[in-house]
Amino acid sequence: MNILSPSILAADCWQLGQQIEQVQRAGARYLHIDVMDGIFVPSISFGMPVITSLRKRTDIFFDVHIMIQEPERYAAQFVSCGADMVTFHLEATEHVQETIDAIRQAGAKVGISIKPGTPVQAAFPWLEQVDMVLVMTVEPGFGGQKYMDSCTEKIRQVREAITERGLSVDVEIDGGVTLDNISVPLEAGANVIVAGSAVFKGDVEANVSALMAQM
Repeated sequence: MNILSPSILAADCWQLGQQIEQVQRAGARYLHIDVMDGIFVPSISFGMPVITSLRKRTDIFFDVHIMIQEPERYAAQFVSCGADMVTFHLEATEHVQETIDAIRQAGAKVGISIKPGTPVQAAFPWLEQVDMVLVMTVEPGFGGQKYMDSCTEKIRQVREAITERGLSVDVEIDGGVTLDNISVPLEAGANVIVAGSAVFKGDVEANVSALMAQM
């Protein structure tokens, strides 16, 4: 099943609650929440208080992407705040197993992510232990970037590795998705599509409906 995961990094914080309601009315099942620490990536974004506040008001699936150094320090706390899935970067930790175990034991689904410059094979040893692999199709840290065509082959390789192992692991992509190019990652094997600017710039409900129609 293909899933759209609107990224609130591109939302208007003044109207965040209203825009999340619009996303849900239009049929989106996931909400992508980017957490940035200013160390692993240059930007700083949402943290635990925001996730906790949102969780009180909506039951939409929280697809939480933590772009933080040493994610094992805080992974379980994000689950306590309301994350349904916590995705962390392989590049951010030397303790991958510890981080996976912390998220799983806290009761959430586990995702692993790789930057555009990381060989896709880095994710392969962990495929049996995770629920999702996130292939970044832009450099993490900022919204509104252009989709990197060089990442399409990585999506294909991850999907092939998952299929070869007979696993039911989602492949998510994040970065630069528009109505004009959403078919590219889908055809390569992605089934969870993160979209920020393409959702929150303009008519939110119409944008979600248009993107989902292409899925």
